[in-house]
Amino acid sequence: MNRQLTTICTDIKTAINDVVGDHKKANVFILTDDNSLKYCYPLIRDLPCLKEAHLITIASGDENKNIDSAVKVWQYLSEHDANRKSLMINLGGGMITDIGGFVASTFKRGIEYINIPTTLLGAVDAATGGKTGINFLGLKNEIGVFNPARHVLIYIDFFKTLDKQNLRSGYAEMVKHALIDAWEEWRKVLDFNLEDVDFDVLRTMVERSVRIKERIVEQDPKEQHLRKALNLGHTFAHAFETFSYRVNRPVLHGYAVMWGLLCELYLAHVKFGFPKKELLKLKYMTKEYYGMFSFDCNDYEILYELMTHDKKNESKEINFTLLSDIGEIQINQTASKEEIFEVLDFYLMG
Repeated sequence: MNRQLTTICTDIKTAINDVVGDHKKANVFILTDDNSLKYCYPLIRDLPCLKEAHLITIASGDENKNIDSAVKVWQYLSEHDANRKSLMINLGGGMITDIGGFVASTFKRGIEYINIPTTLLGAVDAATGGKTGINFLGLKNEIGVFNPARHVLIYIDFFKTLDKQNLRSGYAEMVKHALIDAWEEWRKVLDFNLEDVDFDVLRTMVERSVRIKERIVEQDPKEQHLRKALNLGHTFAHAFETFSYRVNRPVLHGYAVMWGLLCELYLAHVKFGFPKKELLKLKYMTKEYYGMFSFDCNDYEILYELMTHDKKNESKEINFTLLSDIGEIQINQTASKEEIFEVLDFYLMG
């Protein structure tokens, strides 16, 4: 798998010109969604290198990261003479970079693509690392391939268009990266003021967070071993997120990740003695900024069933990444149904 290049930009126009270069202008395809079309696309649409680019728009929202949307994009590419030398630019949040990367990776057996994430979550999660995919049969990212973008351009000023909820959603993945990295990074994410965001400080933190992920991905691009560290919190998170859609109370991915981190650090405390003091710090941060997802003991069986379908599972057992301490990663861990229900009890007790 090719090595992905990521640039934290201060001038997005110059960065795009440098990356797109003299690529044949009529052979460039920009994929975006309703929100990014409104708030971000106007900043770049007049660039000479994009003057003849084709624009493809799909509806915003993770519920649209599906096979129907993928077919729509494939059809557009075919009808507008895209070929193996075409270039796709994915301008949007994680939904766009996920589906755009997947469509590009499979069209004519693969065309090059560039990710320009317009959300904090997209920047530190979906846009980097080479994972692409769509949701299928109600399951998150059930269909996809590993194939890195040719380049990722991260422009912090795009994030100024986000509301507090979407900023916090992205920040949850940065919390995860800090937990699997080192004490210094963990302290920094705890100290950051999510009530009054300093975007200059955020820029340096995003760069560190992305580099943590890149170091891991470079060592294990297809998630055979070390990259599983990036799954911390996500077994419970994906269950919460999928359940939220089933009960018509959809939650942002990063909120589900924070709740999942809280659950899985409790499991880590029980199994490996993860420090209770740090668990309580995360619990305070979660309640302060993210609130708590509402469910009750009657929903345990459904949540458990959703976990059994998680693509990280390698047998009939549910697979977790846990920590014995900050930065001390324990991959390929399992838990019994009783232990999982104990975690849910801990969560509901608040």
